[in-house]
Amino acid sequence: MLSLVLADISLTSIVWWLFVGLIAGFLATVVMRGGGYGLIGDIVLGILGAVIGGFLAGLVGLGSAGLIGTIIIAFIGACILIALLRMVSRRYPPARL
Repeated sequence: MLSLVLADISLTSIVWWLFVGLIAGFLATVVMRGGGYGLIGDIVLGILGAVIGGFLAGLVGLGSAGLIGTIIIAFIGACILIALLRMVSRRYPPARL
């Protein structure tokens, strides 16, 4: 099964994942008024947001329509992820030295 998944991964698809992740993560930090997570942080946030958004879109029967639809779904997922991270970080404040 893993070999089937790895066979479908190409350099082009990885570049598109990074591009969608960067755009969605950046837009989510701007909309959610975050301090910014940097280039790598925005990419990771966008990719994780795409997973969350894709899962939720699948639950309600929505599919992405091309690149713009994928970015929108990833953006919504990234906003949800930021909100969840803020809830967790407020619940457990960092220790002060």
